[in-house]
Amino acid sequence: MSAVIYPDQTRYALRAGVTCLTSAAGAVLLDPPRNERLSDLDSGQLQALRTLNQGPATVSQLSAGSGTDDVAGLMDRLTDGGWLSITVRDGGRNLYSIRPFGQPPTRPATRLPWRATLSKFAVLHRDSDGFVLEHPRSWCDVRIHDPRLLSLLDGFGAAESPLAVSIKSQLAADLHWCGFLVADPDDEEQDFASRSWHAADLWFHRRRTLGERSTPFGTPTWGEQSFPQPPARKPNYPGEPVPLATPDLAALRATDPTLTAVFEELHANRAPDTPAPITRNRLAELLYRTAHTRTAGPGAESAAPSDPSGGSGYEFEFYPIVRQVAGLTPGMYHYNSVDHVLRPVADLDSPAVQRLLRPLSATGADDAASQLLLLLAARTGTAQQVPYADILKRVGVVMQTVSLAAAAMGLGTCAEGRCDTTAFATAAGVDELVECAVGSIIVGSPARDR
Repeated sequence: MSAVIYPDQTRYALRAGVTCLTSAAGAVLLDPPRNERLSDLDSGQLQALRTLNQGPATVSQLSAGSGTDDVAGLMDRLTDGGWLSITVRDGGRNLYSIRPFGQPPTRPATRLPWRATLSKFAVLHRDSDGFVLEHPRSWCDVRIHDPRLLSLLDGFGAAESPLAVSIKSQLAADLHWCGFLVADPDDEEQDFASRSWHAADLWFHRRRTLGERSTPFGTPTWGEQSFPQPPARKPNYPGEPVPLATPDLAALRATDPTLTAVFEELHANRAPDTPAPITRNRLAELLYRTAHTRTAGPGAESAAPSDPSGGSGYEFEFYPIVRQVAGLTPGMYHYNSVDHVLRPVADLDSPAVQRLLRPLSATGADDAASQLLLLLAARTGTAQQVPYADILKRVGVVMQTVSLAAAAMGLGTCAEGRCDTTAFATAAGVDELVECAVGSIIVGSPARDR
């Protein structure tokens, strides 16, 4: 394959995480577990690698009096191998950079058709360094330094731009190589596999699973030096606390059904017993069994006894929305899991709470007869750099715990598929970026025929 001709001002740099060791006999590129030995290098190429170790440089700067063609060929070889980041420059300005994190495929041999366009999975967003173009299945990110290039992303054939034709062509060729372009915009909609994925879902999937595209998993105390740490306990709502009875766990150990029996009896409860609703003491027992916090230490809450969690942190808050619970005034409450009390949050007839209850009809449950909606929220600051995907996995664990405990108590449950997180933020008076709704489950006394 012929060498790629980038503008003379293009800068090359070792990609993040790569180390280059040089000796008189050659060089070794290290990016564990991948390594590559470079042999048969002349003195000029070895000197170019030593210069590259000091930071970004152009081919002219790397040549340092040696054969420019030999150094340019080496840069092409290392670029095609995914060892280098490149920043294409022209007129003294950075235009775009290719930042690899995986091993690239062979550059496409065919030219792009005029109908070529961005894949539906490509995502353009800003971060602290500017615009970045990502694709969940790509081997690299493309940073857009010059905003004049943004107009080209909507179509390279008809885009109006003051940039030279050669720059436009090179950007299109690079985006094709990087996996951001599709030859025909209809291809992804006609293929079952690609059509079955939404861009946000695939991006989320690749970002939050292990692999080249994954986001590094941070330590639980990543922000200790920069930000005040979230309190171990959520501040109390101002209303008078509603005390809850503490169940006798020793007696429950002796009288509870076996786990096998609970699994066999587990079923979705879409027909609650309206004349005999769940009682305040029964709700107290369910909350104590599934959400009560044993202790609260500095910086993070200890996990509730029934739910495993990484690092002994526990980011969840329970909000019972009471429609019909004997002994409780209807409304939205917050469960203080340390003190084992409820505090009023919002009236049942407030618009935000009514929006939270609206999806109940989608489950097949009678909205008017639903006794209790147990809403689960996550204080993301207490989880710190725990990925959101892991929070959602824990939600499934909590929902299962609530379902099993309720079944052991003779109560019925019906898990909700989703909840209105904007309505929750309004009803609870919180910032969605600090605390967000992540799940809900209907709880009540089952119909008598069950």
